[in-house]
Amino acid sequence: MKKVDIFTDGACSGNPGVGGWAAVLVFNGIKKEISGYDKQTTNNRMEMFAVIMGLRALKEPCEVVVTTDSAYVADAFKKGWVESWQKNNWRTANKDEVKNIDLWRALLYEIKRHKVSFVRVKGHADNELNNRCDFLATTAISEFLKLSDGIN
Repeated sequence: MKKVDIFTDGACSGNPGVGGWAAVLVFNGIKKEISGYDKQTTNNRMEMFAVIMGLRALKEPCEVVVTTDSAYVADAFKKGWVESWQKNNWRTANKDEVKNIDLWRALLYEIKRHKVSFVRVKGHADNELNNRCDFLATTAISEFLKLSDGIN
């Protein structure tokens, strides 16, 4: 099984607002960058979407280490929240409906194909590829805003 590192980040201009996501995939020293935007979203959704798109970019099942600065994403798996939510019919410990169920389900679908582990890093710190993802995600927002400026 190939080993791939995926670095991800999501960003939002306003929360909710225009969002951007990015992933950098690294296999045998070769990097592939992907990014995009959503015209109305939240930061957490973009964090999740970055992981989903990174996993979707893989052409075959892989052993994957996802590095993210999102406590929301990393802790959901590292602390077993996702399993609890599923057992409780997508309800939190407080009996509230879990937010972003559509993306949690999409993420779980993508994870099934791979052996995935999560590493959380501090955002805007010393992780070069996490910082690169931040740059790509915020650039996607800027590009969308430039393009949409003349449309409204």
